[in-house]
Amino acid sequence: MTSGVARRPAGAPSGDEPGEHAAPSGRVVTSGRPPWWLLLGALLVAVAVTADLLTRGYLERVDLQVSEVVSGWDLRNSPAYWPVWVVTQIGGRGTILAVLAVLVGWLCVRRRTLLPLVRVLAALLLLTVVVYAVKFGTGRTAPAYPGSFFHRDGASYPSGHVANAVLMWGVARWQAVEYRLRPWLQRTLWWLSVLGPVATGVAMVSLDFHWVTDAVVGAAVGLLLLGVVRGLDSSVLSRWARVRAGRPPAQT
Repeated sequence: MTSGVARRPAGAPSGDEPGEHAAPSGRVVTSGRPPWWLLLGALLVAVAVTADLLTRGYLERVDLQVSEVVSGWDLRNSPAYWPVWVVTQIGGRGTILAVLAVLVGWLCVRRRTLLPLVRVLAALLLLTVVVYAVKFGTGRTAPAYPGSFFHRDGASYPSGHVANAVLMWGVARWQAVEYRLRPWLQRTLWWLSVLGPVATGVAMVSLDFHWVTDAVVGAAVGLLLLGVVRGLDSSVLSRWARVRAGRPPAQT
């Protein structure tokens, strides 16, 4: 039995902040760091799917078949268009950045650290460079484009919305857990980091904005970038923040 007072590790946030909970650990979900085997799987999926598409393989035929079915639904010209479009915005950069602006602003002011902001900026930079490099490198056109699937004007592959949802909701969840914000917020961001990319991908494909493989590889790229950002944080960003604050590295 204990006295009911939980000891905190040195440097850990206290339980009396407005955005925190008085639970012993303060963490009600995991921070979502991708394990090595999941990152390896994501890399293999991205490489294999890309190779298949560039050689006009089996997956391109699957994409065409799915797109034919979806086109028959004609959701773009139905009352369902706007509700489904709203779902696509779960992975929209504007939506996620609006949430992150509040979350990161709060943390930076209350904890007097720029680390959450630096993490978000690093994630955004990597996302923009990598996703657009692949988009313009492959030149894949969207399903609505007539007659060609790899063209100099194509920028459909991979889905930036899905990659954005995986990476940026993952970063948001990470901050909420690491800084021990309220359990409801941790759980909400956990659900968004897990189901947000799925909902975004399904909605984008349902509206015929993207091919199925665009969404799949978008998720793989987002996962890989999340792993890269976490690695950069462990090796550079958090160490820089501790030095700036005059604190020794945290004990692991």
